[in-house]
Amino acid sequence: MGKNYVDIENDRGESLRYRKHTNGRGLVAHGAKVHPSAIVEAGAYVEPGVQIAAGAHVGRGVWVEADAVIGPEADIAPHAHIGSGAAIGAGAKIGVRTHIGTGARVAVNSLIGDDETVGDGERVATDRRGLRLAA
Repeated sequence: MGKNYVDIENDRGESLRYRKHTNGRGLVAHGAKVHPSAIVEAGAYVEPGVQIAAGAHVGRGVWVEADAVIGPEADIAPHAHIGSGAAIGAGAKIGVRTHIGTGARVAVNSLIGDDETVGDGERVATDRRGLRLAA
């Protein structure tokens, strides 16, 4: 039986230990909290301090930076990037290759399309079709 973790050195020369999540085999750093019912697909990286709620789905190749929060039943499509301290609301859907900036907030049940960028600190709410709502 092989080991269930991998050590990776970051840009500052610090070694971070990641374990493979049981649902999907994505890499989850020590200090991150991922609900057992969440799926973190292979090739995804979840950094320390991240919280991923029940039923959330993190696609292949997604990078979730430190201290981000992914709400219940949220769906993060492949190769998206969730910035440090960002929050994704319950039931929100984030498109393929979409970038959510540092400290950004995506409201409950919002739909952010493919290849979009939500800026640092931006707050976004959309309707079911992905049209942005007034703040």
